[in-house]
Amino acid sequence: MSTPATYFEDVAAGDVEVTPALTLTEAHAALYRGLAGENADEPGLIPELLPLGLITGLGWRLSRPPLAVLAFMSVEWKMERPLRVGDTIHCRMRVAIKRSLREGGVVIQDQEVIDQDGEVAQRGRFTFLVAKRAAEPARAGAGRSIQGGHTT
Repeated sequence: MSTPATYFEDVAAGDVEVTPALTLTEAHAALYRGLAGENADEPGLIPELLPLGLITGLGWRLSRPPLAVLAFMSVEWKMERPLRVGDTIHCRMRVAIKRSLREGGVVIQDQEVIDQDGEVAQRGRFTFLVAKRAAEPARAGAGRSIQGGHTT
């Protein structure tokens, strides 16, 4: 049994999805700093790249299955303003561009990290190579013709 996935054909330019929200805690910041080997610059300040990782995880909690990503091609990311412990964030994702290729397609998503006040704290663009849905196998007998009582 295969895992459900969202394929290239399932998305359209302009599609918008919003992740569930998450409140940033000191535990999130401490775990990130411990893994990254960073020190706290200022008490209560969330490390700049932590929200990017968290929204990636929140994307797995959408109502649709995750994209069938074949390759992660690029990311452009900008910090608009700092986030602090106690801020609640969610991500708004919009399909900006969709371009078909032979065996897959490029999907470019604009993403924004939005806080509890509706302010954009971070934003960026992700470029993915996404799988196309597999072609249906030919049915038995399809493509045959009957000529003079014989199947060819």
